[in-house]
Amino acid sequence: MIDTPVIDLSTIPAAQRAVVATLMETIAALQDITQRQQHLIAELNHALHGKRSEKLTEDERQLAFEDLSIALAEVEVQKEHLAAKADSKTATRPGPKRTIGNLPATLPRIEEIIEPASLICPCGCGVMHKIGEDRSERLDIVPAQLRVIVTVRPKYACRTCTNGVTQAPAPCHLIMGGLPTEATLAHVLVSKYADHLPLYRQSQILARAGLDLHRAVLADWVGKAAFHLKPVVDRLGEHLKRSDKLFMDETTAPVLDPGRGRTKTGYLWALARDDRPWGGEDPPGVVYFYAPGRAGENAETFLIGFDGILQIDGYQGYNRLTKPTRKGGDPIQVAHCWAHARRKLKEVFDRDGSQIAAEGLRRIAEIYAVEADIRGISPSQRLSARQTRSAPLVAAFGDWLQAQRRKISAKSRLGEKLTYIHNHWDGLQTFLADGRVEIDNNRVENLIRPIALNRKNALFAGHDEGGIAWGRIASLIETCKINDVEPFAYLKATLTAIANGHPQSRLDDLLPWNFKPSS
Repeated sequence: MIDTPVIDLSTIPAAQRAVVATLMETIAALQDITQRQQHLIAELNHALHGKRSEKLTEDERQLAFEDLSIALAEVEVQKEHLAAKADSKTATRPGPKRTIGNLPATLPRIEEIIEPASLICPCGCGVMHKIGEDRSERLDIVPAQLRVIVTVRPKYACRTCTNGVTQAPAPCHLIMGGLPTEATLAHVLVSKYADHLPLYRQSQILARAGLDLHRAVLADWVGKAAFHLKPVVDRLGEHLKRSDKLFMDETTAPVLDPGRGRTKTGYLWALARDDRPWGGEDPPGVVYFYAPGRAGENAETFLIGFDGILQIDGYQGYNRLTKPTRKGGDPIQVAHCWAHARRKLKEVFDRDGSQIAAEGLRRIAEIYAVEADIRGISPSQRLSARQTRSAPLVAAFGDWLQAQRRKISAKSRLGEKLTYIHNHWDGLQTFLADGRVEIDNNRVENLIRPIALNRKNALFAGHDEGGIAWGRIASLIETCKINDVEPFAYLKATLTAIANGHPQSRLDDLLPWNFKPSS
């Protein structure tokens, strides 16, 4: 990597300093992107030709190539955007990158003729006549139907003068010069991240329809779409972290480690908002953050900017969030999950029929019965009911818990479960002081299930970079689902809006809960 030359800005005329400083920042960013690109290419080559590559099955190799190709495509388009900003006045649109291969002639063609706004010669000579046209073809996907969109742009010229040619401008596409329409991109994303179909399987399905598209082509499309959708997901995360209360949970995301010829354990952390049980006005949403490990510092990083109540399970990695030394905000108040407490006792009861565990389950069921009665009412009404009905039950459970702990060895299986509940007792009582807090973490656990299903079908992500793209696209798809928005229609409309230059200042319009399907 070439080092950025050190320039003393004080020696440059004041009028030019801002421009030079901006160019230096852009160069440094481009060098970082190039370094990342070289690193990804090296990993791709290692997965293909490395000594351990023979240990990988065909499916494992396909997944590695998929996610590395997605990452490389994202880096490439990021590099193009930065380069364009470096010289916006003289930069020209890069030439179209054609996908290798042809669209089959057997696919139906739908012609969209785009006429100029006016056919009157600018010289005033009269109406122009057609002298030719430009044609471009892109692959479009309608569910259960493949077709080709043929864009026709007639050219018109004046019969009298020689400089009166007019033609409608070409429509904007997310991937300029590429085969896919925005609907096709949406279909591939939904198939991979909602229907749990890896790209190489999608390629096989398309081949049966007579369309030869290698999974590397599909990966290139996904990488570019993931790049363009990143600002929307970042904005979604910002909205969630402005909330007073959120849920958080994490689940394993096995990731292929090509250099070692086997998988490693990554994690997807789900940060969710769902205020529907108490009639909150903020729409529900979820963002999945990928991290290569489960260390609590990852949660601390993801939660920068959030200072509300966090509903979590008993994982000790979250403990750092409650300390004065927490980075990125004030100490967070946590609410622990009664479902996890119940689960601990249920494990013992199912194993040996412990009567003590059975009594604990009965007492927890009484607390849950109150929650069933107050679901859907306002926070103030929930709080009042909890203070009147639930608080005595919780206090009695606490007295019972301590009495049992004095009788039972802490090293026994039941003793360990009771100690778990004791260690999280403060957080288990948080719901008694705030009507917006739930009794358990089940809301976010339900949002983890689609990730687990994708993991089951795809086995694992092909690379850490694939885990990041997985989390990004899943964030939009799952937020669509919990807002009763159809993911394909949303992604098609959103990608189309981005292709047409949707302004950054109006990113909120592209959030799933603001989507309004066309009639």
